[in-house]
Amino acid sequence: MNHRWVTGTHRTDWDAALAPDGTPSLATVTAHRSHRGPFTAAGAVVRAVVPEALTRWPDLVERHVVELLSVAPELREVVPASRETLTSLAVPTERTRFYSRLRAGRLGHGVVEFLRDHLRRLDAGPLALVVLDAHEADPTDVEFLAALLRRVDPALLTVTVAAAGPVDDLLRVALEAHAVALPSPTAEREPVADGVARYVASDCTDELYADAYDGAPVEVRERLHDERRAELVASGEFSWRLGAIPLHAERGSDAVEGVRAVREALDYCVDMGFYHATIHFGQRGRALVDWAADVGSWWQFTTKMTVSLVALGRPAEAEALYAEAMASTDNPRVHMQAAYATGMIYTRHNLAEDRDHRRAKALLNQAIAFATLLFDGKERAFRVVFNRNGLALVESHLGNLPEALRLVTEGLSLLDAELELHEHQLHRSVLMHNRAQVLMGLGRCEEALAGFDAVIAVDPNYPDYHLDRGNALHRLGRDDEALESYRTAIRLGPPFPEALYNCAELHLDAGDTEAAREALDHVLELDPTLVDAYVNRAGLHLEDGDAVAALHDAEAGLRVDPDNPLLHCAAGQAHAERGEPALAAASLDRALALAPTLGTALAARAALAHEEGDGPTALHMLGAAIAADPADPALRYNRAFVHQDLGDWDQALADLRAAAELAPDDEEITEALTHCTERATAVS
Repeated sequence: MNHRWVTGTHRTDWDAALAPDGTPSLATVTAHRSHRGPFTAAGAVVRAVVPEALTRWPDLVERHVVELLSVAPELREVVPASRETLTSLAVPTERTRFYSRLRAGRLGHGVVEFLRDHLRRLDAGPLALVVLDAHEADPTDVEFLAALLRRVDPALLTVTVAAAGPVDDLLRVALEAHAVALPSPTAEREPVADGVARYVASDCTDELYADAYDGAPVEVRERLHDERRAELVASGEFSWRLGAIPLHAERGSDAVEGVRAVREALDYCVDMGFYHATIHFGQRGRALVDWAADVGSWWQFTTKMTVSLVALGRPAEAEALYAEAMASTDNPRVHMQAAYATGMIYTRHNLAEDRDHRRAKALLNQAIAFATLLFDGKERAFRVVFNRNGLALVESHLGNLPEALRLVTEGLSLLDAELELHEHQLHRSVLMHNRAQVLMGLGRCEEALAGFDAVIAVDPNYPDYHLDRGNALHRLGRDDEALESYRTAIRLGPPFPEALYNCAELHLDAGDTEAAREALDHVLELDPTLVDAYVNRAGLHLEDGDAVAALHDAEAGLRVDPDNPLLHCAAGQAHAERGEPALAAASLDRALALAPTLGTALAARAALAHEEGDGPTALHMLGAAIAADPADPALRYNRAFVHQDLGDWDQALADLRAAAELAPDDEEITEALTHCTERATAVS
């Protein structure tokens, strides 16, 4: 049983390939972003499944409540939002923090895990999910579908993806790896009399009727769009406001309503971290308004595009838009915000070689000057503190951590003095968090931990705070508590590969290899590009004697990072275990070319030389390994045996004595030392 990939030039071409094959249907959904915008397909699946899941296993719904309500917001009527944060609750005027670009992918993975676990509990045999219009999917659905194809066994859920055109590369790779391609012949299509109405009713997605629509009078099209928009608004389902409602509003008879609807979608998408959609709505909004006539609306469409471009790792495009804004208007608020944001580009978002912290500092000081002149009272306090928080980041990057600490500490004090307790709670929490991070950078871990505890007290459901608290606890050597903090971070939000990886590291340190492997497996399901996870899991496979699995992980990691010395080392060790000395030597030599003092590679290369009877090379390699890590008793122990093979019992005895001092309770070393002492005495 396999997932399926159906192609064709039009949706009617899919009919034969999509004919039922006897597998019970879970749902047939569309992924076309013009219907419901981000997560159109994922939201439809969730709406189809959640009512039953909520009745049968509410614990599963609660576990994934953040993901479910993020992809299908209308479910708030039946699923309580039990894990709100200051970020999710902030009113628009107080929203000063935006989600990572990775969050949308994490939401998709959370939906995949919810769906997988629901179907396992249901135990109804394989079900079928058909996803249409994948060629027009929003990037959020692209990530969701790619994860679904990769992570869900088709024996549990057979996914059929239908596309009438090229799909995004991420989805294409997943389809090529996990689905059987089923091309469809082009079907005959008959024209229909009511093509205009059908096109509008399809939310302008059915290209079969596009020509009829293009040829219809403007007033007819506007009327149909107005009617369709009214119908969707009356449904009360919010996700229509992220796709079809703004589309029909733009094309309807009320231009003001078109701007308003696009702005609503833009604001929601940027707040949710749906950044590709935000850019799309920003472009549409800028086309609807004239900056000279309505600089406020034009700037909102522009600045939320720039926030999204920066989040997606496209800072040059964002900077160009800021430059355009500053050239287009003398509005001082625009110049203040553009100076701040451009400063952030130069200190944080540009590639390392393009960063300029001095220039960033000048821009942040410019933003602070604007804030001081433009505002009074509470608003002045907030704006000045907000911009000084950015300046604190620049000072951190310049290595001036005490000054960064002063800026955020004084900022907190000013807000506490000027604002009411309920005002700007989100930004106060941001300052508290930043202060704790600066304290960590200064090595004041106990104070940092107290800071993380304080911010968690006011915003307990924000996962990142628990991750950072776990890091502080780990630095303090309190690993059991750190592990619990990481687990809390995982529990509070969508799947969190960073927290899972940190759990795996702690499990490894504690010698709990089974728990470490389980965590690493989950990490690599979520993020197959996380190289460090491949390194650690390959090491576990080598400890288990599974050279095949170790080599598989090493090669998978090297496809992501071809110059990673640890992965080349793991590959060399795996080849050696498989009895492939030439391949082992090549991999280990490559590791040492990249990292000449890598002890593991030196030791492995020494073992290979020893097995080939090349004692001098083995001694040289082990000597270099000991120089790199003089506290490792195993290296001294191994070199002692090479010395013994070469008949140098005094040198062997010296190494074993050193090993015994480093590991006095190691019985194997003690026994070897006793034997070597006897032989050295006999020889002398």
